[in-house]
Amino acid sequence: MSIQYERPPSHRPLVACLSIVLVLVLLLPIAGLVAWRFWPTKESGLNPQLELRPVAARGDLAALEKMNIEIYEHVSPSLVQVTNLAERNSLFGLDVQQVPKGVGSGFVWDQEGHIVTNFHVVEDADAALVTLSDHSKHEAQRAWVYPDMDIAVLTIQAPKSKLRPITIGTSHDLKVGQITYALGDPFGLDQTMTTGIISALGRQIQSVNQRTIRGVIQTSAPINPGNSGGPLLDSAGRLIGMNTAILSPSGAFAGIGFAIPVDEINQVVTELIRHGKIVRPALGVQLAQDQQARQLGVDHGAVILKVMPGGAAAEAGLEGMRADRRGVHVGDVIVALDGKPIENNRDLTTALDHHQVGDTVTLTIERNGERQDVQVTLKERK
Repeated sequence: MSIQYERPPSHRPLVACLSIVLVLVLLLPIAGLVAWRFWPTKESGLNPQLELRPVAARGDLAALEKMNIEIYEHVSPSLVQVTNLAERNSLFGLDVQQVPKGVGSGFVWDQEGHIVTNFHVVEDADAALVTLSDHSKHEAQRAWVYPDMDIAVLTIQAPKSKLRPITIGTSHDLKVGQITYALGDPFGLDQTMTTGIISALGRQIQSVNQRTIRGVIQTSAPINPGNSGGPLLDSAGRLIGMNTAILSPSGAFAGIGFAIPVDEINQVVTELIRHGKIVRPALGVQLAQDQQARQLGVDHGAVILKVMPGGAAAEAGLEGMRADRRGVHVGDVIVALDGKPIENNRDLTTALDHHQVGDTVTLTIERNGERQDVQVTLKERK
């Protein structure tokens, strides 16, 4: 006979229910708080009685800000926009239209209507349009250019009252760290001013015709496309250079900008206005290329390939290369000018650039293995 045991009733369902109730009781306040915080209200959020927030008093401008504003207001009337125009035939070739090919900047040089800009801004232009600070437009009547220094001078006919000549400074006494201001029309927009410092002096860049421009100012003031030809100023608002190039693979400013020093601009512009061209001194010789000279066994100096009849070198008795049955014979080799060594053709060109037509210089030459000094009076480069 088997005994059957009677199990006590289980209380687990009751305990489970109580646990769920307890959790719900604990979660209800939290759920209510969350719902109150994030549940969308029925109101629109509008407040018809809302007033403007009170404005805090600005106070006086900082001294640097005042200086920046003063410089811009003083110089901006001298800033111009230069548009390079190309002539294009209309659709059916019945007439010729002028269309913009590029835009740059420039500045008023004097009240006679001379405008200074970069040569590359007006290079290959069929016409040029100058827009003054008052937005009046004037077509350039003529242009004088000096590609070696990337400088151009345009002339316009405008009332003197509209022409505010820029204040000229100096560049030979600049110091690294000085504040600079670059003005221009970047990307063809209206006038702008950026600021930076002189980062370096005595830099070299290549002009559009591959001549070396020396003594260039390097600045951290942003220079973008359209700033070319615009003025670079010092903290006195004086012209110290002309913005001419940026060093950036993308063509946008990347922290390195260059400007032609004003000392060079002053001389070149004055000469262009006087003569319509740059009168540069010359020896009247044709030089052998440096590589050709080295192949001939000349390790240093500028080898005279040919002496031009009637030139300064011809009058001084200098000799060029000659050839006979025995071969090619090296003529005179210029190894110094006024005591300064000449190692190659570039050295000679640079040395001549520091002289004027009519100057008498002392050339040290090597002839047949011997050195001698020759006095040469420079003539105008043809």
